[in-house]
Order: sequence, then structure tokens, then C-alpha cells
Amino acid sequence: MPIVNIQITREGSGPGRGAATAEEKAALIRGVSQLLLDVLGKPLDSTFVVIEEVPLENWGWYGMPVPELRRRRAEEK
Repeated sequence: MPIVNIQITREGSGPGRGAATAEEKAALIRGVSQLLLDVLGKPLDSTFVVIEEVPLENWGWYGMPVPELRRRRAEEK
């Protein structure tokens, strides 16, 4: 019984979006489940997918929160 955890930032996939849409999440679930079926033969009825949206300020990279990293990179340009 595979359990797949997907973490994404809660910032949406386009301007004015504060989070991934229900359609985008459904596509992730469908795609990951199909991949496990195709590659490992895991049946869809035994595959569980959990999507966790993390606030952007709780996501770090290069040793700092992503909003700060993006600000610094924008200033460097």
C-alpha cells in the first residue's frame, strides 16, 4: 500500500492565486497514482496520496526563507 506525500508551497500556480486549485490537486493525485500503477504495478485502490500545502514563509532554501531569498535575488538583478 503506497502512501505518497507531496509538499507544495501555498502560493498558487499563477497570478492572484493563493493556493493550488482543486483541479491541479486532482491532477497531481491522478498522475502520481497512475505512475505507481505503471512503474510498480500498484493498484489505484491501494495507493494513497496526501498533498500538504506549506505557507511560503515556512519553506526555506539556501539557508533562508524563500520570500527573503526571492527579495535578495530581485535586488541583485
